[in-house]
Amino acid sequence: MKLLVLGGTQFLSREVAAEAARRGHDVVCANRGQTGAAPPGATSVVWDRAEAAPEQLLDAGPYDAVVDVARQPSHVRNALAAVPDARWVFVSTISVYADDSDPAGPGVGRLKDAVEKDSDDPEAYGGLKVACERLVLDRTAAAVVVRPGLIVGPGDPSGRFAHWARRSADDGEVLAPGEPDALVQVIDVRDLAAWIVTLAEGTTTGVLDAVGPAVPFEELLRACLPDATLVWASQEFLEAEGVAPWTGPGSIPVWLPRPEYDGMLAHDAQPALDAGLSVRPVADTASDTRVWLESDPAARIGGITREREAELIARWRDRQSDQQSGQQSGQQPGQ
Repeated sequence: MKLLVLGGTQFLSREVAAEAARRGHDVVCANRGQTGAAPPGATSVVWDRAEAAPEQLLDAGPYDAVVDVARQPSHVRNALAAVPDARWVFVSTISVYADDSDPAGPGVGRLKDAVEKDSDDPEAYGGLKVACERLVLDRTAAAVVVRPGLIVGPGDPSGRFAHWARRSADDGEVLAPGEPDALVQVIDVRDLAAWIVTLAEGTTTGVLDAVGPAVPFEELLRACLPDATLVWASQEFLEAEGVAPWTGPGSIPVWLPRPEYDGMLAHDAQPALDAGLSVRPVADTASDTRVWLESDPAARIGGITREREAELIARWRDRQSDQQSGQQSGQQPGQ
């Protein structure tokens, strides 16, 4: 198979190119050449997708399949104009869904309004991806759209899962946020990339959520931190202490406020599994990510510091003690 990977130098798109090359496919990576190198076995072509496709890209074809991770509609339009006859695998996002609160059916829920014009506004991300999806589905004869949730694993530039993976060998106390039974789900970048290559090789069409099975947050943390003691602090307490959810330097990563985000990390993984997705244990992802973190000093690790975490645990314990004392002092004699 002659495969065109639009990108191919960072995280998911690079892993897609690497996996395809490992399978013996002829892989061409088209990118601006500014953010790293394509993996061994792949050929690179410089292309700024704000412009028409260069002759070098067209001469390297024809292509059997294209994998695209773009977020800007103009970039997708230009790529479709350059390679109109190939099979397409477009990587979208669960951020296209309008309602993050419904755990009963986020995978079939209403989509956000499409954002047709290019934008760098983070708030427009979901709408931009909606527009890109429609372009691919409308203008190609054979396409599959995959909508990943939280992608994790070695090479992750977000630092979210790394917050937990770096602690995978710890045996002390670790602050755990919110409710232990709140559902979360992740997908290892290597598993997602392998599935994307399989989809490019095959005949599946349509739209699929690209997610691993949803599990209780406690199960995820136990897989990442098998020897640690989890100290669960309530959402109310963490919000009052100014702890941010999801991502950022002052956050507890992956944690989401409930109930407004009950559905965001609770999508149905079965359709993807039925379509060939295979997922490894989260414990393996955590240990592999920790090995990568230890080997790459530049790797990003998000979230609160250990000092801040220890402070929060102490404050939470003080609060629990005060509440217990208050309850006992409020008892009537003889109780």
